[in-house]
Amino acid sequence: MLCFCFVQVLSHAAAAESSSLVFLCIHRQHYDFLESLAPQLKGKVLVDVSNNLKKNLYPEANAEYLQRLVPGAHVVKAFNTLSAWALQNGPSDANRQVFLCGNRAEAKQAVAETATKLGFSVLDRGSLSAARELEDFPLRLFPEWRLPLLIAIGLSAFFFFYLLIRDVVYTYVVQGKDISFRIMVSLANKVFPIVSLIMLALCYLPGIIAAILQLYRGTKYRRFPDWLDRWMLCRKQLGLLALGFASLHVFYTLVIPIRYYVRFKIGAGIISQIKENRTSEFDNSIAWRGDSYFSMGILGFCLFLLLGITSLPSVSNALSWREFSFIQSKLGYLTVFFCTFHAYLYGWDRFLRPSTYKWFTPPGYMLSLIVPSLVLVFKLLLLLPCVDRTLTRIRQGWERCDPEDDSKKTLLT
Repeated sequence: MLCFCFVQVLSHAAAAESSSLVFLCIHRQHYDFLESLAPQLKGKVLVDVSNNLKKNLYPEANAEYLQRLVPGAHVVKAFNTLSAWALQNGPSDANRQVFLCGNRAEAKQAVAETATKLGFSVLDRGSLSAARELEDFPLRLFPEWRLPLLIAIGLSAFFFFYLLIRDVVYTYVVQGKDISFRIMVSLANKVFPIVSLIMLALCYLPGIIAAILQLYRGTKYRRFPDWLDRWMLCRKQLGLLALGFASLHVFYTLVIPIRYYVRFKIGAGIISQIKENRTSEFDNSIAWRGDSYFSMGILGFCLFLLLGITSLPSVSNALSWREFSFIQSKLGYLTVFFCTFHAYLYGWDRFLRPSTYKWFTPPGYMLSLIVPSLVLVFKLLLLLPCVDRTLTRIRQGWERCDPEDDSKKTLLT
């Protein structure tokens, strides 16, 4: 039960007159009545917390429109990026920052002190001209995830239909068998690791391309192409999606022993051996291959989990830059190596068998090895002392310039 014992009911004019800090918690279409309160609001700090239903709904930001309606007040845009739940329950690890902007430093300071008392941290975004940017924040729908999601969906769709044709359709056309039931688990459990491995490699490929560009240009002061810049900015999202696909691969693999198809096949094989009075000898090479295959997969997935955990803001903020760089870079490439080796062990000597190439097409795992193999090869080349030494000097500010061309000489001394 709520108690309103200390709440005073006042008119708009009386409330504005008695307060130095006024929070305006109404929508823009109801601002008109404020013009009549201009004398009472003169010199007061007016905090606008409004948002719009969609971007570019009005020619100017709500806060700028409010400042034009009440020119004597000091309008500050703030608290519009916080949900009512966050304001009611206090700051949490994920939502404790208040963005604000305004034209008067004293007004922003008053709002910042209020936010600090509530337990929030404050980030000043400058003048009131930044209000449109703040009003667009709550309307954003995963802008950093769009490209990674498109890549994930595209790769998943391509390999799903590719493997569907190679496995299910081929078996039905050539052998006359209906194995469509394998779509739900077997086919999915091929798509997930393939997409995961490719997307993991795509996290580290732009860094290698950037290093090659810096070596080619001989400087770090030239901007990367827009496509490479956008690619590098979404590496975290690519990695998290890759981790999600890897987790699905693990879960789908765990259910393999309890599947009806697997239990039936094992039982039929045992009965067939009994009827034919034959035994299978223990093969040491197969045992080594199987144990190595599982070992590489487990190690790769554990390191993958470590990369995902350290990408969380609450964890990465507790690490020094050297610690974060060591985990994401050094252990990241080790993760790529383990996962790639895991896929090579899965294929083993299948590439030598003609039956592997159904309708003259390579199996999916071969296609998945192209990008990570290139990443590992180029990374080894970049680690060569002669290459690594030059790249380190370039990243420390050294430039390879033509002494006859003054326009290319570095301005740094």
